[in-house]
Amino acid sequence: MHYVLSSRFEKDFSKLPKKIKNKAIIQLEIFVENPLDSRLNNHTLAGKWQGCQSINITGDLRAIYALVGEDVAQFVSLGSHSDLYS
Repeated sequence: MHYVLSSRFEKDFSKLPKKIKNKAIIQLEIFVENPLDSRLNNHTLAGKWQGCQSINITGDLRAIYALVGEDVAQFVSLGSHSDLYS
């Protein structure tokens, strides 16, 4: 799987502490190797994020993406569970 980052995702990422950025990079590397790896808790979303999916970065931090091609995901947002889903 390949991925691209939206400008919103890049902005959200830039605000993270270095330790969390490193964790996000690791999770994205896992995603490239196997998007369904159980460590990601990859799941389909509903509501305002219908058509997107989410992976866990940390216990509360989520990365939201949409499939934009057969083997390409676009990460569109990054934030805490409450920030993204409220």
